[in-house]
Amino acid sequence: MSHQDSPTDALYAAREPVFPRRVKGQFRTLKWWILGITLGIYYITPWIRWDRGPNLPDQAVLLDLANRRFFFFMIEIWPHEFYFVAGLLIMAGLGLFLFTSAFGRVWCGYACPQTVWTDLYILVERWIEGDRNARLRLFRQKWDLEKARKRLLKWTVWLLIGLATGGAWVFYFADAPTLLRDLVTGQAHPVAYSTMLVLTLTTFFFGGFAREQICIYACPWPRIQAAMMDEETITVAYREWRGEPRGKLKAGQHDPSQGDCIDCMACVNVCPMGIDIRNGQQLACITCALCIDACNDVMDKIGKPRGLIGYLALTDEKAERAGVPEKSVWRHVFRPRTILYTTLWSAVGVGLLVALFMRSPIDINVSPIRNPLFVIMSDGAIRNTYEVRLRNKEGEARTFSVRLESDDPFMLSLEGSPNDQVTVPANETKTQRVYVIAAPSSEAATEKRTDIRLWVEDVESGKKVYHDTIFNGNAH
Repeated sequence: MSHQDSPTDALYAAREPVFPRRVKGQFRTLKWWILGITLGIYYITPWIRWDRGPNLPDQAVLLDLANRRFFFFMIEIWPHEFYFVAGLLIMAGLGLFLFTSAFGRVWCGYACPQTVWTDLYILVERWIEGDRNARLRLFRQKWDLEKARKRLLKWTVWLLIGLATGGAWVFYFADAPTLLRDLVTGQAHPVAYSTMLVLTLTTFFFGGFAREQICIYACPWPRIQAAMMDEETITVAYREWRGEPRGKLKAGQHDPSQGDCIDCMACVNVCPMGIDIRNGQQLACITCALCIDACNDVMDKIGKPRGLIGYLALTDEKAERAGVPEKSVWRHVFRPRTILYTTLWSAVGVGLLVALFMRSPIDINVSPIRNPLFVIMSDGAIRNTYEVRLRNKEGEARTFSVRLESDDPFMLSLEGSPNDQVTVPANETKTQRVYVIAAPSSEAATEKRTDIRLWVEDVESGKKVYHDTIFNGNAH
């Protein structure tokens, strides 16, 4: 048995901490902007107010689990309209497919919550412990008062960020000002405290300690992305044909056989994943493009052209090696695969918009009472009973009239309502028992089943909805 096949070999290597160096450049600036905007949206959104009238909450974005409703500014989603949420999830998935197919793992590198919070945690770490070299020295340093002080301060700030993360999350599920008061006074529901605790600890651990391990081992997207990418996908890559053979830069000397890469390790030192992009595409690469900023900075200092590391496609690599002008970015972006994803994404979005603006403010559901199927009245008439659930989606109480449509003559009555009308409170559902009676001489009374249609009309606005059901007769 060879050494490689030895059963004593470890199947898992302990994590080597990564200490990325500070870097400046257009991609680092872009990442800071995205970090600020996404965190701002996350923390501020629960506090935005939206006036919906006296009977509805005034929080702009609210997941009202108690009343089983979702509010998003002027949009209100009811439980039976969960297909809107499913449609948004489908759009999110197609969007990921689209952007990955066009630009690689841009989601991972710029907007993924793991990336955003890890960037924030690294920023705090750099403020307290210093840049890469200082953090490396502190890591290797034995525990003393200085190390304990810096670590304690860093972990405290990390925990506060985690607490703010968990706190912002629970504010999406209840009125934010009210919940904040209850949290501070100790009157909030235990679920709120436990949720904040879990999110605080997971944010602290994922952003502070696990970091790149989450992307490599826990997240399934690095494995899925391979199916989304092809040779036309634009991604971060090292121009090996230009950089090799690499060698150290010697003052006053120029070796024409040496490539542009001076093996300064700047691209490796700034990488939050701790990889060397010069080794080619790797599962761990999140295409954050910080290595591009670092390499361009070095190229500027040594008087070489920028772009030794840059965004390019595999077809560009072949073209550049052959000295053929590369394709424009748009020819990479607009190709059959991305057009298909865009078409599907747009179709789902348009479908959701049409469904949203065409939905009725009234909803009706009819359930025949099947025990018994029918009742024979004293005069021989046949009576069926139905449970009609009326949902009023308006912000004020509405009165609805109920009537029946069929080719056969029927009588209809509402339990507790002499005029066949029922009032439903604002944004509530009311169950109304309805009786339908067929005369003894009618065809419906002797037929096994007769199709009928129940109409519900808003007395004030005239809007109508209907529900088809059946009438059970006394067939012999």
